[in-house]
Amino acid sequence: MLAGIVAGGAVVAGGLVALPSAQAALTSNPTTQDRQADFAAAAKEFHVPLDVLLGVSYQESLWDAHGGQYNTSGGYGPMNLTDVTSKMVSSGAAGAAGRGDIKSLTSSPSLHTLAAAAKLTGASENALRTDDHDNIRGGAALLASYEKKLTGGTTPTDPSAWYGAVARYSQSPDQKSAGLFADRVYKSVKSGVSRKTQDGQSLKLAATPSVSPSTSQLSKLDLKSAPATTATECPTTVDCTFLPAAATNGQVANRPTDGVDIKYIVIHDTESSYDAAIDTFQKSGSADSAHYVMRASDGAVTQMTSDKDIAYHAGNYWFNMHSIGIEHEGFAAQGASWYPQTQYQATAELVKYLAAKYDIPLDRQHIIGHDNVPGPQDSYVAGMHWDPGPYWDWSSFMNMVGEHVGTRTGRNPEVGSAVTITPPFADNKQTVRVCPADDPSGKTTACTDRSEPANFLPVRTAPDADAPLFTDPAVHPGADGKGTDEINDWGSTVQDGQQFVVAGQSGDWTAIWFSGAKVWFYNPGGRNTMPAQGVTIVKPTGDKATLFGSGYPQASEYPSGLSPSAQEPLTVYSFPAGQAYVATQPPVSADDFFATGDKHVTGAAKYYTIQYNHRVVLVDGAGVAPSPAL
Repeated sequence: MLAGIVAGGAVVAGGLVALPSAQAALTSNPTTQDRQADFAAAAKEFHVPLDVLLGVSYQESLWDAHGGQYNTSGGYGPMNLTDVTSKMVSSGAAGAAGRGDIKSLTSSPSLHTLAAAAKLTGASENALRTDDHDNIRGGAALLASYEKKLTGGTTPTDPSAWYGAVARYSQSPDQKSAGLFADRVYKSVKSGVSRKTQDGQSLKLAATPSVSPSTSQLSKLDLKSAPATTATECPTTVDCTFLPAAATNGQVANRPTDGVDIKYIVIHDTESSYDAAIDTFQKSGSADSAHYVMRASDGAVTQMTSDKDIAYHAGNYWFNMHSIGIEHEGFAAQGASWYPQTQYQATAELVKYLAAKYDIPLDRQHIIGHDNVPGPQDSYVAGMHWDPGPYWDWSSFMNMVGEHVGTRTGRNPEVGSAVTITPPFADNKQTVRVCPADDPSGKTTACTDRSEPANFLPVRTAPDADAPLFTDPAVHPGADGKGTDEINDWGSTVQDGQQFVVAGQSGDWTAIWFSGAKVWFYNPGGRNTMPAQGVTIVKPTGDKATLFGSGYPQASEYPSGLSPSAQEPLTVYSFPAGQAYVATQPPVSADDFFATGDKHVTGAAKYYTIQYNHRVVLVDGAGVAPSPAL
């Protein structure tokens, strides 16, 4: 698809880095038994304060090991040591094979911290990739080398004196991004943190509230300073610049002052490099844009559309009207890679800021993926995008923004109650079929089955692992249609954070009302769900309720001179009597927007947004009765 590039000495392309093989297991090095002890030993060997070393690794990887795998920034292991090779940019999205300058594209030292660490430690580059003990030693040696360069050869025992070295470790060429990384590290050092890693190791960084980092060291690093701008709408905790998208790729509005409320934040991935996405959004007539684009390597942000304006990002104009779109550099099918922690955290900071500014609830009913947005009409449903895909860790991300889902009960849910889908991400390994057409990075050369930790659960037609997957009538129309485990087949999956009404229980299997049917998913002892508290459930008041992909007024409600939008029901789906779904509350008025004259038109109808299947849909409030959950 779009070519990835290297700019400013940092990796900025999700497509730059080749993925490990699909067969690579997401496991740590089995020889490492005590990662906490490895950090202590490395800190002692290279004279790095232990809390600083732990803080850096926590921000780089959450202390997780990745078993010889690397992330989308080319970083390996708990210390995120980078090794971007010419081969990586020769194939895939970068498309640099045969270029005469291919070596220069990967020549920046920031792309080869693993090689630098090998020289400093004497360990082989392969050991630094695959052995957690050596990887941690390599990170400690790098930190020490950065500190010695700043101090003239010393390694102080005071953690406050390491701010500049920590900022340098981020490998960001931008002063603000480097400083923000260091700020996050020292926040962890001050407050302390503990975590159980994906491979079951318990690590702890004890709190040191008295630490006072020497932030003035940042000016000694010779990093680029972003030009002053007042156009960005970002929290001070993220590195944000403004670069406008083409005017044709959105509409000028005045949200929410003009009456068009911002109700949703939509998470996307670019399926290209960071720069390629920005370039696309700046091209007049591409009909694609977003409000924000998040860089993978360091969490830097480019805002491309003012929040008040409408960006064309969700494939559904009504949802575009009422949402802010955030694109993430990356590829949805690259399940073997892991999103950088800095990108998750920068997005969480941005989402919290936007939610507070526009009064958006911090829950999965309002913070949604592009794959949760419905098609506006029947003919568009099957072709809706499925990013950010099954490997975006919704559980960790929503925890970062401060959502509290509830408490797992250890019991099977009651019929008629509402549940939140909450599979433990690291333990929830699901198998999907990935084909070349699903992966624009070019790394998938043949269709293959891939088993990775995922954010979804498959739903079946009966309480049995051998029962057929549910067949979505829009994705697989006709009598011969069958649900599949293909990565792009969202129709037979429920996703972390979604909420549904329990329709049955059989042994280890729970049934829910889903897409007009009763479907089943594996849920022994309620392992994959939590009770959904304080939600609204809606049921039809007649034989059925009518579903919609948008919430426009009726044609008769538009003022003279304005062309009405077509409010067509989704006839491919049904909501019959006897079924129930979880709805956002309260219902919202039918509305539409016209850029000419900044006209906001409202209608008499009230629409609930309901969790219907993998996606949400709208239902006319006049045809349903709301009730609280059990």
